[in-house]
Amino acid sequence: MKLPAAAVAATTRVDVVRISAPPQRWGDAMTGELLAHWEGPQAAEALTVIGKLPAGRINLCRFDPGWGIRAYGDDGTEPLFEAAFCYGCDQVWLWGAAVPGHLGLQLFDAASPYAQYLRLRFRSA
Repeated sequence: MKLPAAAVAATTRVDVVRISAPPQRWGDAMTGELLAHWEGPQAAEALTVIGKLPAGRINLCRFDPGWGIRAYGDDGTEPLFEAAFCYGCDQVWLWGAAVPGHLGLQLFDAASPYAQYLRLRFRSA
């Protein structure tokens, strides 16, 4: 998966969200419970794993993501970017001020070891 490199380099904290209602449109805010704050090495590891997610093929689904992240820089006020992961259709919606349009919708292989590890990290948050 491709992430905005400058935003990843500036990220100091990643928040994990258990999404309770999927966004209706790309770029809408995620609704759900904030489960964890990953900082420093934990945030870097999570972004490394996400960056290694292999491309996948779209499956039939209505985009019903269960997990999301918000990446923050030093000021911690507004997210640099957000991502919502749907393990049903193998799609990631990525948005935010630091996200170029061509990265907004991506496919990932939800059965890959990196995706399974990421899901394990989400669940343990």
